[in-house]
Amino acid sequence: MKKSILFLCLLISGIATAQVHTVEKLWETDTIIPVPESILPDIAANTLYVSLINGGGWDKDGIGGIGKMNLSNREFVGNWIEGLDAPKGLGRVGNKLFVADIDAVVVIDMATARIEKKIALEGATGLNDITTDSRGAVYVSDSRKARIWKLENGRASVYLDSVKGANGLKVVGDALYFAEGKKLKKTDAQKRITTVAELPQGIDGIEPVGNGDFLVSAWSGYLFYVTASGQVDLLLDTHLEKMNTADMGYDPVKRIIYMPTFNAKKIVSYRLR
Repeated sequence: MKKSILFLCLLISGIATAQVHTVEKLWETDTIIPVPESILPDIAANTLYVSLINGGGWDKDGIGGIGKMNLSNREFVGNWIEGLDAPKGLGRVGNKLFVADIDAVVVIDMATARIEKKIALEGATGLNDITTDSRGAVYVSDSRKARIWKLENGRASVYLDSVKGANGLKVVGDALYFAEGKKLKKTDAQKRITTVAELPQGIDGIEPVGNGDFLVSAWSGYLFYVTASGQVDLLLDTHLEKMNTADMGYDPVKRIIYMPTFNAKKIVSYRLR
């Protein structure tokens, strides 16, 4: 009897202390952002870098670019970098910004706001997300070719192949977390792959919360909280508003999410609670 009572007390205690996460909307811009796909925060500089497709999602039209937003006054500069096609994922190594642009990775000198070079990836047709590691390597997903590329010391190679629905990427320590359709997976340095969770929608952005858990977005208008153990909880549903939830940026200190809304043409900020 005593054991049953103890078990019941522990069960109730566990339920009571289980965290239920929510998001609180902080602000949103006007519909002035020309098809924002990815956001990379520079917390120290109080700045958001935003990839701007400004046209069709896979059109080589030369009208895409990179914008900047000052978080102090939310002033947006849409022409910081111009002349790209359909830029998507953003990654940073030192003072270099790396941009996935359909079939090439564009390298931008952030100090001078100039395109330094474009690295063509042979056979690539759908470069999407980018992440970087502590050694300066750059990983790029190709959604159309089902591949993940690795750029290291100026050389490109296929890191993972046959990744159907390859999209979101994030390096955490020595692990690379990646989207394979609806599945959130990770691979270690020896390329041993495990599945973390399966979501109801195809994955776009992946951001670590800082405690082993993740924020995971689905482009059609959903944001999920995924625990390290694989539990999936819905945080946000904007699909009926036709407001996309693409490759978000995240400030883990202030717990602020910066969401690019793609076709809704605005940035929306939320606080994770």
